[in-house]
Amino acid sequence: MHTLICGSIAYDTIMVFHDHFKNHILPEKIHILNVAFLVPEIRREFGGCAGNIAYNLDMIGGSPLIMATVGDDYQPYASRLEKLNLAQTHVRHVPNTFTAQAFITTDLGGNQITAFHPGAMNFSHHNHVTDAKNINLGIISPDGRDGMLQHAHELSEAGIPFIFDPGQGLPMFNSEELLNFIDKADYIIVNDYEGQLLQEKVGQSLSALAKLVKGLIVTKGSHGSVIYSNNQEIRVPCVRPDIQTDPTGCGDAYRAGLLHGIGHGMDLKTAGQLGALMGALKITQRGGQNHKFDRNEINQRYFENFGNRIL
Repeated sequence: MHTLICGSIAYDTIMVFHDHFKNHILPEKIHILNVAFLVPEIRREFGGCAGNIAYNLDMIGGSPLIMATVGDDYQPYASRLEKLNLAQTHVRHVPNTFTAQAFITTDLGGNQITAFHPGAMNFSHHNHVTDAKNINLGIISPDGRDGMLQHAHELSEAGIPFIFDPGQGLPMFNSEELLNFIDKADYIIVNDYEGQLLQEKVGQSLSALAKLVKGLIVTKGSHGSVIYSNNQEIRVPCVRPDIQTDPTGCGDAYRAGLLHGIGHGMDLKTAGQLGALMGALKITQRGGQNHKFDRNEINQRYFENFGNRIL
């Protein structure tokens, strides 16, 4: 059986500006802003929520199926997925588009200016859940608006449990649409900021929303995560990483651990602990897909942090 991962495949172009943005932006001229930043450092990473989650889930020993749309520039990513033996059966090429991509400039203070081009992601509704076979669990992560709505409906109609992971796509939906997602979903996962925004948009507290699903998970970075389930708040501590290099993709790594746990019948606390460990392993490397650990290493790290082995 497979885990269906509906979401984006994207390229992340990350640039570093060796100064502070504030030193080059004149407040009194903000209405006619025209600035250029010299960026001597640049790198291109393979990213996108679906790509990152699948990479991590495969590392644990899961069986991910990516459902995404890509553009004419997809070939380098396709070659990578082929080398990783990650199935591309449901990765659809949309002619005359670019694969989704983010252009991120970071200054020495950690501030970021990001431009995001959705490209082929806007055509995600061309994919259908019914085309995927032997699916026992799914996740709807940030993707094209129409695709997210459609895939939630199709997963629900097929009786396949899924996690609703709105992420940065949350502002695209109104209160009614978000409540419709929650009504169909079995689980919800958001970070701390997204959790606050979700409460404001639907006019309900997280504890109230948690009663509508089997579990609502809120990740809080270095402060761990909180799982609301069965009228309880389960607190999962952050796993201390060997070194903190880059948080990009840590949330996706957590989601992979959570998916593996749920798919293998683990309780939500255990699944959350595996997610926390995966996030700590990811943060040691730049980008969302450059950390490499085998199942034995992950199992040993889990034992060191939580006292038993689960893989």
